[in-house]
Amino acid sequence: MPDCRIEPLTGERDLDGVLEVEALSFNNPWTREMYTRELENRSVCHILVARTTEWTVAGFCSFWIVTDEMHINNVALRPECRGRGIGSALLRCAIDEAADLGARRTILEVRASNAPARRLYERLGFYVAGTRRNYYTAPVEDAVMLWRDSGRGDPAAARPCP
Repeated sequence: MPDCRIEPLTGERDLDGVLEVEALSFNNPWTREMYTRELENRSVCHILVARTTEWTVAGFCSFWIVTDEMHINNVALRPECRGRGIGSALLRCAIDEAADLGARRTILEVRASNAPARRLYERLGFYVAGTRRNYYTAPVEDAVMLWRDSGRGDPAAARPCP
């Protein structure tokens, strides 16, 4: 297990960290206003942050719970935190939290060209469910729709979040 803590987003400082990771990770990052609107509906919108000794927000996962589905909207890590197991721990924790809230399936979209993310998702049990043509902009690219059935993030592993 990586040296990190996974916790719910709390306050403006965490949101500042999420926005910084967004800017480092995405061509079209979400804005503060977009996140503020999302956070107005805490019964649906959830954001977990990964913390390390170096970073208050090393990464984050934002997701919705709608009926029995978890929809991962954004997940990202600071470039210097990638490849250390933090992303796996963050996703497992998010999937576990969603299962605790009643989710039985997880869905997400990922750029077709994002091989590292696709490998991570496959290791966590996601499978290809379809394609959304021209889903992304800057550059225009297809999204691969991934699904994961069942509840817990990794039944064989110790729960990575406190």
